[in-house]
Amino acid sequence: MLISTTPSIHPQPISLDDWMENPPIGTEWINGELIETNGMTLKHSEIQGNLYFYWRTHKDSSELGGKVYTEAPCRTNKQGRCPDVAYLPPELVTQYGDAKVLPRSFPLSAEIVSPTDLAEDVIIKAQEYLQSGGEEVWLVFPESRWIIIATHNQRLVFTSGEMVSTQTVLSGFCITVDELLA
Repeated sequence: MLISTTPSIHPQPISLDDWMENPPIGTEWINGELIETNGMTLKHSEIQGNLYFYWRTHKDSSELGGKVYTEAPCRTNKQGRCPDVAYLPPELVTQYGDAKVLPRSFPLSAEIVSPTDLAEDVIIKAQEYLQSGGEEVWLVFPESRWIIIATHNQRLVFTSGEMVSTQTVLSGFCITVDELLA
């Protein structure tokens, strides 16, 4: 998702604690500034919906429990973020399900990369999720038809014609890259 170069949508600075207490919709708190997230394209939205649908369907049919979210706010060690799609296992739903903002990274997060996103920024975001309680991060590149999965122990790349699957969270989920990006 694109991050606006316009640093603030608030007339006054906002702290991370303030953001966590009442995160304005469509924002992330990055490096001390409230940043408006924008740049959602039809393709981005479609892939976000596909991933949400497939993760949720798998969770339900496998009776794994938990919840799948879109653009749900979470706090990393450094920032306030909103991954495009995220999964929270049942034990963490019990612990944090009523929070306004998840006070850690989701165990499974996905970011759908827009054509104008900088690769370095997306990789830093994935590292941030992993350093803040995340276990698995999917970086979805619609134009190149790549999906990169990062965990604490490995980085995997899946391309058109291949089957992609979860590595540590949402056990047993798999889908072809082409079906997900259709």
